[in-house]
Amino acid sequence: MKKRGMDTEQLIQSLTRDVPAVRRHTVSRRIALGLVGGGAITTVLVAVLLGIRPDLHLAMQGYSFWLKWIYTIALGISAVIGVARLARPDDGSFGWLWLAAAPVLLLVGVCTAELAATPMRHWPHMWLGHSWMVCSWTVLGLSLPIFIGLLWSFRWLAPTRLRAAGATAGLAAGALAAAIYCLHCPETSALFVLTWYTLGIVLTTALGALVGPKLLRW
Repeated sequence: MKKRGMDTEQLIQSLTRDVPAVRRHTVSRRIALGLVGGGAITTVLVAVLLGIRPDLHLAMQGYSFWLKWIYTIALGISAVIGVARLARPDDGSFGWLWLAAAPVLLLVGVCTAELAATPMRHWPHMWLGHSWMVCSWTVLGLSLPIFIGLLWSFRWLAPTRLRAAGATAGLAAGALAAAIYCLHCPETSALFVLTWYTLGIVLTTALGALVGPKLLRW
């Protein structure tokens, strides 16, 4: 038994002897590279295929544009925090989900206030806008470069909760893609954003949960 214990210790030492030290912030750098690369491609796609809305400078003076941006960016940042945690082995902490819930609850409150101040005959237009049929699918499509960038980041890291990591990467990609889509989207209703933007983000989250166990295995 003693010899077996010595053999085990020697094996551990031999396996770890030539392992290089991991630099500080390696996880953050990998994730940032994936996000920046994917985000740049998504921005180009919006500019070339959809077009930046011509009245963007005027839209940025109103609260509805900033409401969309705050909602999507806050949701994306909270998801990126989750991505960074799940990129490490055996990190079972999901406290970041409370951060993700905060912008959703805030937007629900804004929707409630908008509906209370608007006659019911206008509610269907607030809900559907002009682009409800394409909004969610557009967000899903625009999220793919960012999602691929995050998958690339994960391939260099060591996630162990593969489905959760994939879903969180999808959530981050969908939310940040939706933020970039704001540069094109003319919709102004909080109810529209809560419904169709969120649906697009949910679709990317589901995609991540589906492919995560297959693509993140190491």
